[in-house]
Amino acid sequence: MCNPHTEHAALWRESYRFDPAALPLADRHYNRQKPGTPQFVPPGRCMVLLSAGALWVSSWPFAEYTKHQWAGAWINSLFRKECEGKASEFIRQAVAATRWKWADVPPLGMVSFIDPAEVTPRMIRGRPTWGHSYFEAGFKHVGYTKKGLWAMQMLPADMPLPAAPRPEPLPLLETV
Repeated sequence: MCNPHTEHAALWRESYRFDPAALPLADRHYNRQKPGTPQFVPPGRCMVLLSAGALWVSSWPFAEYTKHQWAGAWINSLFRKECEGKASEFIRQAVAATRWKWADVPPLGMVSFIDPAEVTPRMIRGRPTWGHSYFEAGFKHVGYTKKGLWAMQMLPADMPLPAAPRPEPLPLLETV
């Protein structure tokens, strides 16, 4: 999976779905359903990326269990950034790391859902725009979910090349 000659997504290190170091950032994300519980990632395949002050989760739910029109796509189910640096660069590097983890990019690419009631819009040319950092990273607004969330999509042709996260070892997990 890891090619030693691959560029690195230097902003990120790979983490895991119940990393206590990531939990405070996860708890402050608006879509967190049960703050304080140890696991903060939806069931299924995932990639968790952590940086000093930023957290990203790529999920790859099985299409047959997905209830939106982007079934089969990778889902950015969490992005929280509380540090310096351009959010769009964090996003692009997270997509590159996701491509590194899962070489088979789904035809629908990656989708992220934004709740306009929970996110402060940025004023662009006098109009409120939600998900500005996603636009800057190469995502496009492609519609709405049944609950009114903005659907942002990056197709495979628009994705950065695969890049491994920083090569820092994960802590050993205790087994019972």
